[in-house]
Amino acid sequence: MTSTTTPHDTDPATAPPVPPRSAPYRRLGPVWRGRPEDPRWVRPAFLGALVVIGALYTWNLTSSGYANSFYSAAVQAGSESWKAFFFGSLDASNAITVDKPPASLWPMSLSVRLLGLNSFAILFPEVLMAVATAGVLYAAVRRRFNAGAGFLTMAVFALTPVAALMFRFNNPDASLALLMALALYCTLRALEKAQTRWLVWAGAVIGLAFLVKTLQAFLILPVLALVYLVCAPTPVRRRIGQVLLGGLAMVVAGGWWVAIVELWPASSRPYIGGSQENSFLELTFGYNGLGRLNGEETGSVGGGGGRGWGEVGWDRMFNASVGGQISWLIPAALILLAAALWLLRRAPRTDTARAAFLLWGGSLLITMVVFSFMQGIFHEYYTVALAPYIAPLTGMGAVVLWEERGRIWVSLALAAATTATAAWGYVLLNRTPDYFPWLKWLVLVGGLIAALGLVFVTHLGRPLTLGVVGLGAVATLAGPTAYSLSTLDTGHTGSIVTAGPAAAGGRGGFGGGGGFPGGGGGGQPPQGTDRQPAAGAPAPPAGGRTGGGMGGLLDGAAVSDEARQLLTDSAGHTWAAAAVGAQNAASYQLATGDPVMAIGGFNGTDPSPTLAQFQQYVEEGQIHYFIADDGGRGGEDGTATQISSWVQENFTEVTAGSSTFYDLTQPVAPTATG
Repeated sequence: MTSTTTPHDTDPATAPPVPPRSAPYRRLGPVWRGRPEDPRWVRPAFLGALVVIGALYTWNLTSSGYANSFYSAAVQAGSESWKAFFFGSLDASNAITVDKPPASLWPMSLSVRLLGLNSFAILFPEVLMAVATAGVLYAAVRRRFNAGAGFLTMAVFALTPVAALMFRFNNPDASLALLMALALYCTLRALEKAQTRWLVWAGAVIGLAFLVKTLQAFLILPVLALVYLVCAPTPVRRRIGQVLLGGLAMVVAGGWWVAIVELWPASSRPYIGGSQENSFLELTFGYNGLGRLNGEETGSVGGGGGRGWGEVGWDRMFNASVGGQISWLIPAALILLAAALWLLRRAPRTDTARAAFLLWGGSLLITMVVFSFMQGIFHEYYTVALAPYIAPLTGMGAVVLWEERGRIWVSLALAAATTATAAWGYVLLNRTPDYFPWLKWLVLVGGLIAALGLVFVTHLGRPLTLGVVGLGAVATLAGPTAYSLSTLDTGHTGSIVTAGPAAAGGRGGFGGGGGFPGGGGGGQPPQGTDRQPAAGAPAPPAGGRTGGGMGGLLDGAAVSDEARQLLTDSAGHTWAAAAVGAQNAASYQLATGDPVMAIGGFNGTDPSPTLAQFQQYVEEGQIHYFIADDGGRGGEDGTATQISSWVQENFTEVTAGSSTFYDLTQPVAPTATG
């Protein structure tokens, strides 16, 4: 087999001396020139690719407005209050937190502190994460494989539709994907020379990822630990000790915040959103943990067993709702993974090329299995977590097999990967028959021709070989590229968003609602186009911007100019208003810039505040208005329902625009019958 080892893997002590350079070159040369052994075009091309990805993802960025107003409200709060910043509070007066740890909010809050509250300040940090992820993936692949593998990896990642969606959106998933890629990079570095510090860094990164999306960060832990224990070039006892040190670093990096929150007196911190007992540990192991696996999510808006979130099963990543988001290159990645592992089967135990395939492939498989069979809340955009695994497998696998294309079974494996990608691309494109109907035929026919050429590639001349490779690349990437460009061209707002055009039988298309509050009447940027939900899934209302029902829960409410003016006149109050459910509260908070209490947290089902606590806030004059529309949330006997009933019975109703409020400083006059 042709070695995939690059000159970078040689011992620096035996490497040829590098001629001395001038002082400016010594400062800038490593950045611009890169490795001495690389062709001169490689590093400029790499930097140029990062710029292109950044520019592509920045284009049309602000069309998404505030994107998910739930997180945008927390970002705004964190930009005004360091306490809200630390806890991830939904409002600057710290009534309740988001239902996740706060680490993903911190970059956006700092950006808003610097640039002010606007769409660009909130979303641009996500674009920078896309650039960083692409760079980390390139660096990880380039440690062991050539530049071509690195560039193909970057292209596959950047042109994955769900990546084009979520790395321009303010949910935590982009942060998690970046940190997962970084953890794998650190583990690969540790595997090269059994360096403890790199494994400790990997553990620290996983710990930080826990502060982004709790237990999802731990999905790949078994893969990282097992591959290191098997493949690291050091005695077994030392390997075990290093893994334990990495675990300790993970606990410290993720546990410090948890310890502070759990030890902080509950009376002086915000309520932990998403929990039923004001406990982050309960949130971690319940609603955001085991509840996602078994569907037992207290306070959830959907049913367990996949009833509210699509059918579970081995084909979930390929179904009508999810397939167009992520699955374009999964067949190719799996074929290339299997072929590469077979090709490297006789490599030494410590071979870093095989270890790389085991790490990326194991991470892909374990995450796919969990996503496919989890019974609880599942959204299509969760699959962005797979993008950093699919891209390296495609880049590394294609290059390793191409180097051995002289073997007939290897050329057949390349042809099989191309055929599977073309056929599956045709199926995915056929789900959107009105979306560039000619494209599916280009993908299918072009892919089959390229596959045939790959079978006989060793008998072709250089021009035909280049033609086969080029045609295969076009056929492979045309579908996801089209979907990604369609995604970049349109704004996405609300809690449930998906990439690409609407697919038959699936959600598809662009999320609605939740963008700039007041979008219906203040000259604000237009919202994205709403789409039909999958069978059995909660559906946003027509128009996507109205409060009430599931749409009000997931997409927030429209805020009229009259309502904005009413709430703005609330100086002297801790909260300008209170609303049932976080999306409603977030919409009004972003419209006015003043804190709005989210009764019951995201779903309106958290028992915070209690009726007695709310009555005390009102008696002390801390809340000015109560926003009437609760969208039917809170349950018949829930805290939110109790508060709503008490307010409606005891305070004066006020109308502003089409919205109804209750002035909590104006009790109703008692009737004669009392």
